[in-house]
Amino acid sequence: MCGIAGFTRSCAPGADEKTLQRMGEAMLHRGPDAGGIFIDQLVGLAHRRLSIIDLSPQGNQPMFSGDGRYVIVFNGEIYNFLELRGELEKKGCSFRSRTDTEVILALYALEGAGCLARLNGMFAFAIWDRETGTLFLARDRIGKKPLYYYHGGSDRVAFASEIKPMLHLPGVMRELEPTALADYLKYLYIPAPKSIFKGICKLPAGHYLELRIGSAPRVVEYWDVDFSSRTECAGENQAAEELLELIDRSTACRMIADVPLGAFLSGGIDSSAVVALMARTSTAPVKTCSIGFADKRHDETPYARDIAAMFHTDHAEYRVGDDLAATATLLPRFFDEPFADSSAVPTFHVSRLARRTVTVALAGDGGDENFGGYEKYGTELLEDRARRFVPRLLLKAVNGVARGRRGTLMRKAHSLSRSALADPGRAFYGTNSFIDDDALERLLSPRMVAECRGYDPAQHTLKYWDKMRGADHLTCMLYTDIKTYLPGDILVKVDRMSMAHSLEVRAPLLDYRIVEFAASLPSSWKIKGNIKKHILKQAFGGKLPDGILHRRKHGFTVPLDAWFRLDLCRLTEQCLLENPALGSYFSVLEMRRIFDEHRAGRANHGTLLWSLLSFALWHREYLEGVTCSIT
Repeated sequence: MCGIAGFTRSCAPGADEKTLQRMGEAMLHRGPDAGGIFIDQLVGLAHRRLSIIDLSPQGNQPMFSGDGRYVIVFNGEIYNFLELRGELEKKGCSFRSRTDTEVILALYALEGAGCLARLNGMFAFAIWDRETGTLFLARDRIGKKPLYYYHGGSDRVAFASEIKPMLHLPGVMRELEPTALADYLKYLYIPAPKSIFKGICKLPAGHYLELRIGSAPRVVEYWDVDFSSRTECAGENQAAEELLELIDRSTACRMIADVPLGAFLSGGIDSSAVVALMARTSTAPVKTCSIGFADKRHDETPYARDIAAMFHTDHAEYRVGDDLAATATLLPRFFDEPFADSSAVPTFHVSRLARRTVTVALAGDGGDENFGGYEKYGTELLEDRARRFVPRLLLKAVNGVARGRRGTLMRKAHSLSRSALADPGRAFYGTNSFIDDDALERLLSPRMVAECRGYDPAQHTLKYWDKMRGADHLTCMLYTDIKTYLPGDILVKVDRMSMAHSLEVRAPLLDYRIVEFAASLPSSWKIKGNIKKHILKQAFGGKLPDGILHRRKHGFTVPLDAWFRLDLCRLTEQCLLENPALGSYFSVLEMRRIFDEHRAGRANHGTLLWSLLSFALWHREYLEGVTCSIT
């Protein structure tokens, strides 16, 4: 796991070795073990290394091919590199190190962009072909590893694992993109390909960028998950057996490391399944880590303890408490753009806890998107049944009666009927967004409203939903989340919070073979009746307790509403309501109304307040150059 950066010299004519050094130092947390640079007349490359495989200097980067033609900077892990190395050696390739980096170089030299189909792993890398003057950037299929790029026209390109390094380049301006702010408030993250800054983009998951010096870059999709092919399994039992074997193999190959290794353990089925398989093959107790809260409604540590005891792990826990304000202030410097998934807080702390004893941790990410685990899927399926079977006149009548009425039943009736009356893709966009259009317009400043007029953030959802039109409702939801929420939120959170502590996190359930296998299964095997992740639970039946397999999904949630009435109250006033710079983006009166209403207990605006506070803290970090004080 590392950090990479670079530029074409036309993008930064005055940039030199010192510029590359500064770019590398800006992501020192991603690679504290070694750093290196390469520069010639056309391109500059920088690398920071977190040593995982082959800890010797032979593994340092930038790395050259044997003939010196190709230069690579690489972030990630290739789990099938030993198998690929064996194939390449049979073809006459020789290797000087034991690294997966050198395998990528040799494979690219033989197959070019076609090498991507052979790689099983998480990766973002850049290869410079000195002979043809071609720069090749690639990002893994699912989007585990980040890759940003700046395009200033023609062949003027810069790239990095994070935004920070590119801000050291002259000509890369810190100019906010207004529509990205609208996206952020809707989704709590900024979906690819945009970033918060004009001119800086995310390379989407499963894509590569190729640039020939003297020409503009082209971005190409090389992989997409296919839900149209169907499994050859005879039935659920055979599918469950094959799924278990796939997860077992993907877990085993992710346990290869030359450094200490452990796991995140929440006590849910996904992380518990990974720990169970790790314990089966590990010669020593697996080191596991969990995060808890004083608020029992958000605390999963008792379930994690049960799994830790069952598999005799070396277990550690941390309770999030008095350091909330300090943590909230620190997070923006690692995300580089506004990011408001509040579960970043426990992810930050569980990563810090894990790093005390290990350098690599396995996690259960991907189970929900692959097998239908989120609670929203059940609600959406109910709404879709109403859409298909309840007459629209009746739905309109229910919606009219329930609108504005108090009580849980009336609110649910209004929400269900409103969604059932909407286009399915639009309804799912509503499920995945956190502020409605009217509230967004009231919150934004007049200037921002004018800048965003005519812009529809739903496009990020609908462009993927529309690709699945004609498929069943669950398939549409899973595909859309795999292409948006998973790489834009979940994987960003895990990558930035783990790398903040120089910790590598590997996700066996996001092996592309498992993603493709899950996509080939009928939706009725994923959600069966009211049982979510049915096929995954069937695969681990007898290997995990029923209490873990069948307990209601908890999620990595935090007590936001309580935090903004207690722990984060003063920080919010200081950084949100007493900062005149925010008036350029938001209505100060509307922010005050939201804060006062929440603090008085008249409403719960915890998620909205967290998104506003996160933006304010990011703004001070990146656009004002002042770190917010805490008193």
